[in-house]
Amino acid sequence: MNDDKLHEECGIFGIYAPGVDVALNTYWGLYALQHRGQESAGICVANGYAMDIRRGMGLVNEVFRDSLPEMPGHIAIGHVRYSTTGSSLAANIQPLLVSYAGGRIAMAHNGNLTNAPLLRKKLEQGGSVFQTTVDSEVIVNLIARSKKKNVEDRIAESMNQVEGAYCLVIMTEDRLIGVRDPNGFRPLCLGQMPDGGWVFASESCALDAVGAKMIRDIEPGEMVIVDGKELRSRRLIDEKRPPALCVFEYIYFARPDSIIDGQSVHLARLAMGRQLAIESGLKADIVISVPDSGTTAAHGFSSQSGIPFAEGLMKNRYIGRTFIQPEQKKRDAGVRIKLNAVAPAVAGKSVIMVDDSIVRGTTSGRIVRMLREAGAKKIHMCVSSPPIVYPCYYGIDTTARKELIASSKTVEQIRRYIGADSLYYLSLEGLKQAVTQVALGGLCSACFHGEYPTEVACAKELQGSKFVFEETACAMRQKAKGRKRS
Repeated sequence: MNDDKLHEECGIFGIYAPGVDVALNTYWGLYALQHRGQESAGICVANGYAMDIRRGMGLVNEVFRDSLPEMPGHIAIGHVRYSTTGSSLAANIQPLLVSYAGGRIAMAHNGNLTNAPLLRKKLEQGGSVFQTTVDSEVIVNLIARSKKKNVEDRIAESMNQVEGAYCLVIMTEDRLIGVRDPNGFRPLCLGQMPDGGWVFASESCALDAVGAKMIRDIEPGEMVIVDGKELRSRRLIDEKRPPALCVFEYIYFARPDSIIDGQSVHLARLAMGRQLAIESGLKADIVISVPDSGTTAAHGFSSQSGIPFAEGLMKNRYIGRTFIQPEQKKRDAGVRIKLNAVAPAVAGKSVIMVDDSIVRGTTSGRIVRMLREAGAKKIHMCVSSPPIVYPCYYGIDTTARKELIASSKTVEQIRRYIGADSLYYLSLEGLKQAVTQVALGGLCSACFHGEYPTEVACAKELQGSKFVFEETACAMRQKAKGRKRS
């Protein structure tokens, strides 16, 4: 619903646990990851010889309301999706399940391949037939067409051809494999069940949901194999690449109770709020949040500033993130259906409203008007991230750059557009100071400054491909300098 939010692409889950109801545990894991995607869900189960899959459009509890995969098994993978590459269609629901010369393989993918159009065109010219419009199917085709003898070598060879962001859980009839891209754009962790089974998940909160103990995060460029023997690990590439975990995992995407690459999401957001209070120096009667994503940072702001926190906006928690269709008139009504001002809390008061980000600015403006109508005397908007100026190409649904309000307007112009009395963004340096415990060390923050960790495709429609990628800020800068596009 929220027009001022970035949308994450997917959540993935995989389990290898003989003697355990793996389908039910995958259901619980996906439920914990529901915030990462609400368009569709799927679960695939394997028993060593065969596979069974159930998929559908909607939330996890809607898709599996009647039944889970019926076949008993000891391996399962699951997926919840928000589409960035590929349309929101039933054909694009994951996991993808295919048969090839080596048997059957199922795969769930979180991320975005920046060279998918080129790879897809090459595969199509070589005779590959695609059933979906998702970039994940490119990976499946590369694995299937590999000449390597075993599936692990096929996967490794395929991963050396793709670029961009990908975390994968892959299942054959008898093994479970987890893969993370060499830059570590998307999170993937490993947990162990009480009976010794193994679990892969996008976030540690999904491990908690199934009673698994967090063991570690999968390292960038690592493939971990579970096949009933000892856990095995291998490097996908010899080249060491700079780590670039998406900083928005800590700002907005992940659940606050998750720990990603050694950093508590909750503590990071508290620190963002405290730093925002220091940088803004604002004084007011109360601090409120745009629930729920801005709440933890608002508490940090309140703690640092000494200004009391109040519930100035009430959220209808029975409405999912994607219940509103994108027509403008429905967006307008949607804000009031999902959020409402608590008039007695804000009337006659100077209010600091904390949110995690502004994308287009339209929803922020509606909320400011709502607070004024409820009697707020002054409204200061504070954002716990820097302005989003450039698109993301690694699995986040950012719009065309021209639709990112901070790409064409100054902070003062944005303030006037949303109607706030003042507007403060957290500085990039302040954001880095708030996220200091990431074991990987490096974070991707290209959406703030346009310096992408990898090369990405330029803006043009590739002949024979259903993908259309917009020109990146990097390519635009190169063009301006008279150099060839990437």
